[in-house]
Amino acid sequence: MRIDLNSDLGESFGRWELGDDTALLSVVTSANVACGFHAGDPSVLRRTTAEAADRGVAVGGHVSYRDLAGFGRRFVDVPPAELTDEVIYQLGALSAFTSVAGDRVRYVKPHGALYNAIVHHEEQAAAVVEAVRAFDPGLPVLGLPGSRFLALAEKAGLATYREAFADRAYTPQGTLVPRREPGAVLHDPEAVAERCLRIARGEPVEAVDGTRILVGADSLCVHGDSPGAVEIARAVSERLRAEGVTVAPFTGASDTAPPASA
Repeated sequence: MRIDLNSDLGESFGRWELGDDTALLSVVTSANVACGFHAGDPSVLRRTTAEAADRGVAVGGHVSYRDLAGFGRRFVDVPPAELTDEVIYQLGALSAFTSVAGDRVRYVKPHGALYNAIVHHEEQAAAVVEAVRAFDPGLPVLGLPGSRFLALAEKAGLATYREAFADRAYTPQGTLVPRREPGAVLHDPEAVAERCLRIARGEPVEAVDGTRILVGADSLCVHGDSPGAVEIARAVSERLRAEGVTVAPFTGASDTAPPASA
């Protein structure tokens, strides 16, 4: 058994600090790095990509709506062509910093409201796929199983990988419970670790209403801004390894390589 452990990192901005990136980079195998549209300024991007490269952690572009004030958690009805350009812009910024660090962007994972929108929003899903294809058709994408995003990406010839969320509750339909609802975010490290082990084994887990659902995954996400994120990530990693699960980047790469070109 093999699975990736990822986290959303580089989400500080100026004097506003969020999460413990250094501690999480000592645990996770992939880092979804903010590209400046929902969080992350140039200094944060440079610091995060450099530390990820030093630790052999795969860096992915955590692209978002242009929504700093809302932390990228508000839907934006942006025209598809404009969304494509904005995703390319963000990947270009991140690619510059991974290049300086002697590495490259390894994959793309949308953030927040964009991630949720393109589960069903056909036009915006297609716009993100087009951005990745135009920037680098060799870049894999990470998203929710069964989403329009992954279906369109596969159709476009992109490598697709499925993501499950370690610290988020699921609906019976396999989508995420909205953050505004009670119980949407999970906080018990041991309970989260047990659920992640079940996901890695391909076993059903409990949805928010108590029903059992299967959540296929190539990568498990621990949100870097969640309270106790470091403790949760460590508990998950230790439990998986103790049960014989290999924890490694889903991209299959922890080495450094020349930067990708747009």
